[in-house]
Amino acid sequence: MQFTTEHNQLRDTIAKFVATEINPHVEEWEKAEEFPSHELFKKMGDLGLLGLRWPEKFGGAGLDFSYGLVFAEELGLVNCGGVPMAIGVQTDMATPALANFGSDELRAEFLAPAISGDAVVCLGVSEPGGGSDVAALKTTAKSDGDDYVITGTKMWITNGMKADWCCLLANTSDGPAHGNKSLIIVPMNSKGITRQKIHKIGMHCSDTAQLFFDEVRVPKRNRIGDEGAGFLYQMLQFQEERLFGAASSLKSLDRAIDLTIEYTRDRKAFGHSVLDNQVVHFRLAELRTEVEALRALTYRAVADFMEGKDVTRLASMAKLKCGRLTREVSDTCLQYWGGMGYTSDNPIARSFRDGRLISIGGGTDEIMLGIICKLEGTLPKRRKD
Repeated sequence: MQFTTEHNQLRDTIAKFVATEINPHVEEWEKAEEFPSHELFKKMGDLGLLGLRWPEKFGGAGLDFSYGLVFAEELGLVNCGGVPMAIGVQTDMATPALANFGSDELRAEFLAPAISGDAVVCLGVSEPGGGSDVAALKTTAKSDGDDYVITGTKMWITNGMKADWCCLLANTSDGPAHGNKSLIIVPMNSKGITRQKIHKIGMHCSDTAQLFFDEVRVPKRNRIGDEGAGFLYQMLQFQEERLFGAASSLKSLDRAIDLTIEYTRDRKAFGHSVLDNQVVHFRLAELRTEVEALRALTYRAVADFMEGKDVTRLASMAKLKCGRLTREVSDTCLQYWGGMGYTSDNPIARSFRDGRLISIGGGTDEIMLGIICKLEGTLPKRRKD
């Protein structure tokens, strides 16, 4: 990756925003189990941060993914995982399909306010009966004249309690599972929608909800692209989500290691610094090396993405490595903090709680391994009983 003056200016802008508008409030938001997403996103929209890659016609900056990489990486400076994840849903998870395949009318109505920060958005894919098995989702959008009538339940929806619209994946026909789904923009003030907050072991300030759709009527013009192409659009959207996730983890991993070096250098045990133990400084050096390897993998995947290449393999590898390395780093660092690492307000404890989600959300480690094996040609064919 070659970063320009413009990239570095963007880094500075985001770093200053995090330092002044996010980190001073993290403790308060974590305790409240929510943050003021409309207020925060509006501030980000005013700075032009929510539509870096989206068309200028709808308020975006029209930049390439390298700027999205910088954006995601700098969000790793946030002192929790919940806020960057919520921002990522707005910029890289619920809007890519709309930006790339939506009609101009649909983009003007829904993408533009998401870019300006006048709307908070969510992505509705996972369901109570399954998250990673996208083909098996049960939510339906039945045709009724010029409308779809949507019935079903969505689970683990980030931004779900406060979202103004949802990019919803639903079955629009009875055809084959990979060709019967469509992505539909659903205004969240529509009649028949109810929401229920989900309390989690980590990502406390992230607004997470279960959404219920009871014969919700939405005009067919709210469909993104072609009917039946939703599964494909969502698979493409997942690649951007996974690249964002990997990039946004990099500086948070570095921070966990930095804090642990600082703590173990000052902490004395048996007459000398904990950091002086070879098992400690060797292990932290090894983990730092792993972070740099993840950074290189992520940068390469983004570079290929910018060239229009299929990055399914590399994005899946980055997502897999990101989740596992986050668990490894937070667990090791917590161990070196000892009892202090086990207190609820400790930054490493928060990293331990928040980071555990990465190996689950956006496709589990096992799903990533399956994708990689399929592309390697090593995945056994399933028997048809």
